[in-house]
Amino acid sequence: MRSVISRKAGYRLATSFTAIIFAGAVPAFAQDAATMEPDSEETVVVTGSRIARPELSLPNPVQVITSETVEQSGKTNLTEFLIDTPALLGSQSNQDVAGSNLSNAQNVGVNMLDLRNLGTQRTLVLVDGRRHVAGYPGIAAVDVNTIPSDLVKSIDILTGGASAIYGADGVTGVVNFILKDDFEGLRLRAQANISERGDAGSRFAAVTFGKNFADGRGNVTLAYEFQETDRFSQRDRLNYGLTGPSYAFGRNPNDGPPGSATDDPNVPDRILYTDLRWADSSPGGAVDLDGDFVPDRTGEGGIYDLGTYVPGSAFTVGGSSTPRETYYGDYMPYTRRHIANVMAKFEFSPALEIYAQGKYVRSKAYTFSQPTYDFYTELAPDNAYLIQRYGAAAISGPAIFSRDHFDFGIRRYEMERELFRTVVGARGDIGSGLKYDFSYVFGQSTQESTNRNDRIADRYYAALDAVVNPANGQITCRINLPGQTNVNGVSYGNGVVFNGAPVTFTPGQCVPLNILGEGSPSQAALDFFTVDHSDWARIKQHVVSAVLTGNTESYFKLPGGGIGFALGAEYRSESSHYIPSDVSLRGVLMDNAPARVDKGSFDVKELFAEINLPILADLPFAHNLSVGGAYRLSDYSTIGRTNTWNVNGSFSPVRDITFRGTYSEAVRAPNITELFAGGSGTYEFIIDPCGPDRLAEGTQYRAANCTAALTAAGLTPAQQAAFDPANDFTSPQNSSLLGFQGGNRTLNEETAKTWTVGTVLRPRFIPGLSITADWYNIKIEQAINYSTAQSVVDLCVDQPTLDNIYCEVISRSGTTGYINFFTIIPENVASYETAGLDVSLSYRFQPFANAGTFTVRAQGNYLDKLQFVPTAGADPENDLESSAYPAPKYSATFDLTWTKGPLTLNYGVNWWSKTRRVTPEQERANPDYVAPEYIWYKERWEHELYVAYSVDDKYDVYAGINNLFDMKPDVAATGYPVSAVGRSFFLGVKAKLF
Repeated sequence: MRSVISRKAGYRLATSFTAIIFAGAVPAFAQDAATMEPDSEETVVVTGSRIARPELSLPNPVQVITSETVEQSGKTNLTEFLIDTPALLGSQSNQDVAGSNLSNAQNVGVNMLDLRNLGTQRTLVLVDGRRHVAGYPGIAAVDVNTIPSDLVKSIDILTGGASAIYGADGVTGVVNFILKDDFEGLRLRAQANISERGDAGSRFAAVTFGKNFADGRGNVTLAYEFQETDRFSQRDRLNYGLTGPSYAFGRNPNDGPPGSATDDPNVPDRILYTDLRWADSSPGGAVDLDGDFVPDRTGEGGIYDLGTYVPGSAFTVGGSSTPRETYYGDYMPYTRRHIANVMAKFEFSPALEIYAQGKYVRSKAYTFSQPTYDFYTELAPDNAYLIQRYGAAAISGPAIFSRDHFDFGIRRYEMERELFRTVVGARGDIGSGLKYDFSYVFGQSTQESTNRNDRIADRYYAALDAVVNPANGQITCRINLPGQTNVNGVSYGNGVVFNGAPVTFTPGQCVPLNILGEGSPSQAALDFFTVDHSDWARIKQHVVSAVLTGNTESYFKLPGGGIGFALGAEYRSESSHYIPSDVSLRGVLMDNAPARVDKGSFDVKELFAEINLPILADLPFAHNLSVGGAYRLSDYSTIGRTNTWNVNGSFSPVRDITFRGTYSEAVRAPNITELFAGGSGTYEFIIDPCGPDRLAEGTQYRAANCTAALTAAGLTPAQQAAFDPANDFTSPQNSSLLGFQGGNRTLNEETAKTWTVGTVLRPRFIPGLSITADWYNIKIEQAINYSTAQSVVDLCVDQPTLDNIYCEVISRSGTTGYINFFTIIPENVASYETAGLDVSLSYRFQPFANAGTFTVRAQGNYLDKLQFVPTAGADPENDLESSAYPAPKYSATFDLTWTKGPLTLNYGVNWWSKTRRVTPEQERANPDYVAPEYIWYKERWEHELYVAYSVDDKYDVYAGINNLFDMKPDVAATGYPVSAVGRSFFLGVKAKLF
């Protein structure tokens, strides 16, 4: 399929303390766990530790987001809310899984969190401190849409390796959703959202009932939640400022090719265009009758207007071709979900409490993507419809047509899922400071994904070859005539061409297809060669864990108090089974690569321990001093034994200030897909880095390596001088290429070394004020890298030599020099590193009597480093300030809340600094890549308002505005740095009936 550059409508990292206070961000503020009142010495358990301790001694910088903060944002999708948090800017939101951004039907509507832009597979998502079944086959990442938003009490975000505490997958940190498990009464909530333009709407309803019994020793909580979000098409935002898809940058015809002798450094290489169209292709057909590969006529019979060609691209401006802006499908998918929860617990005695949870999720999502298309496909000279349309002009030879098949039905991707999760366990206090917790978790997700309006190759080419039956004068397929045994397809640009005996039908069944003119195909022909087909997948998870925690307070003390400890064991089993549709397994589709069954499983047995040593307490200049550590030994059925550990400490010379730090070595074992993927075909567009317009945009090695690669492919110096894939419509840059992707059973674990160091300020002379600042550093070595085809091709020529793992998995044609095959498998070859500063502020105060209560909250990040090293010895790729993640240098959220009596008002801002549209490498190679004002994407400023009023003790109403000033995406961006939804409104009601 044709591709569109995806810009995540997420955000990410960065902000100094000053920027946090004065620049701001969203009312969805992430508050640090260590920002309780200054005098608090409550013994608590937080994410990142199993040991209860006074909060002053907590060494981990844990951000805590309350349910009230979530509600004030007006966002009922938890990922859309969390993606405003600086640490989670790169998470997978609905914009990333809709329309042309969608990778496959199994991903539509799936939202996954990504801490620090290091990958969703490295972010561990927990519910009440326990693992949750994955949301996508073969991986461990959780679909956050399966977590009930109205049942969430708080959300903890912990940066840094947490493998010693929770096991693998948490090398970049943990997001822990804490649920309301002790609810009493009946609560109802309903909310509706709509954009200013009357689209992008959503509806939400939730009911929660809880009952305590047996004098409070028991509780049962029942909850149901429904959410529905409307499909939001890119066509809904045409003429929406200078944004995509109506606007895009393309080569400047008034300047020479980039890097050439005629390239004027004072003239931008690329300029802004509108009315871009896919060259030489149209919804009714662009037909070449004289064999020069230039369309002469439209499929309806008129003269074809070629428009004005944009050099170095697949586009024209104006003319008869297909408009780019109507091509790419949806911004957001349609989603609908039902979530039912039951939670119960009963305390028989302090030594025994039984608890259980059950969850059932049923969800559906769908999105429209692109139409299928033909690219330089032949119609035989005796094609009946060809002669019927063009008469004598059609019989001089075969005609060649290119067409975007909107009238076949735009490709639609659907996903339906059922998810079950149960938790049963027992816990209690057995005396002498000892507590135990034994639990079993079972999760299962079953999903069916459907592709609609795909083409079957042998049927399609057979239907195209329509001729007049000499026996009766009727139009039929050539294959239906007596003596015909083979289908003969010819196409110069389609990824799949079929030649040979039919494999999915028998001669006589074929229905002829009239391809000339929009709306010409008959329904009978469409029914013959198009197919809706479904894949199936099931993911299972079993987790058994036992933990013993204690404190030696009653029988042994250090100067600071009793030693806290935790000991435990865990067994986990994960399995994934994916079965493609029959037509995918048979490899008979034109628009989807052949697929194979993916099936795999593993289990792991683990022992872990944690300790906290309170060295000093309540002494002059040593209000608190504690150190601790954790260790986990894991034995995987796939990779064998691994070890992970951490050490930590906190020091408060006085109770107003605390210094804290952690150092850990965390591991991530390869997931099921990385190990066991059965291997299948995949189509990719590949911009050739060896094209003359791209040579200067890579590393210092690219130009020499490209010369060596083209020479090795067999191209002569003259052929190399003429090598220009950007201007050839048959190159992989303009027509997708079939390659191979699969798993790698020789993978080993990846290792992350992480550390954090920070301070907490809670001055007694300013009651209610808390300030935290924490520096983090994460470095992942021997990382499992599953590159895209584009990345593989770029990395091949950007290494010091061609003798590297990336060049080994691609090949080039000896005729054209173009990439003609690629293989994508994961390897332990990469390293990642990121570092930055998280800062937060919380201040709650009453300026004077009867003025109400004000709460100021801010959170920000300064991103110091984000880099990727593809192979040992290679130059690091600097991804700092990249829009692709996104990775702004500074980012922040700010909100101000005022409460007086029944009234609550909140004002918030989401902000991040400008990010790059043009990479540093591109700018160095071509300082005139675009006009200076377009080198960077603009800053993100998104303002929010919220108001709530308590009518009485039972009823509350609330309303709000998101994107208050209707900030639009930047020039030529489809949804960046803000969503294309624009200004939107929400209105809700809450009722606590008893």
